[in-house]
Amino acid sequence: MESNQTVSDPGRGARFTALYTREYSRVHAFAHRRTAGGGEAEEVAAEVFRIAWEHELKGGETTPGWLFVTARNVLGNHYRATVRLSELRRRIGEELGRAPASPEESTVLDTLDRLPQQHREVLVLSYWDGLTAAETGALLGCGTSAVWVRLYRARKAFREYYTSSGESA
Repeated sequence: MESNQTVSDPGRGARFTALYTREYSRVHAFAHRRTAGGGEAEEVAAEVFRIAWEHELKGGETTPGWLFVTARNVLGNHYRATVRLSELRRRIGEELGRAPASPEESTVLDTLDRLPQQHREVLVLSYWDGLTAAETGALLGCGTSAVWVRLYRARKAFREYYTSSGESA
């Protein structure tokens, strides 16, 4: 592969597809061994390849080694988000004056834990932090209407996760 490829390189898509086909399972396995489950590993792998595509579009060369370094960085972000969520759970317990005791409280917090990060973030910003749609949009770098769409999707996902956790209990 030439290192001085142009941004409009017509073979880039085929090379990237070949890289994705060849390396996805390895990147997914790498993430799976370092996360709580398949859903999180899929999110990490998808984010790695999204970043890789952007890197390719900017003219960078994406090698398997580069993918694993990126996966490690994405996992670091994932771990930090997990720690922040644990801290949120602790704060909820403190504000309630006790640890969440009722099954409903625990189910709500467990459901929040299981949500994809983008859904959890918009819900926490809106409901926990009490930000308006305009404030949330400024923080997330999007418009107010996009926040309302994200909130709709996050509420829908929360409802689905919450309902499925109630059925399995």
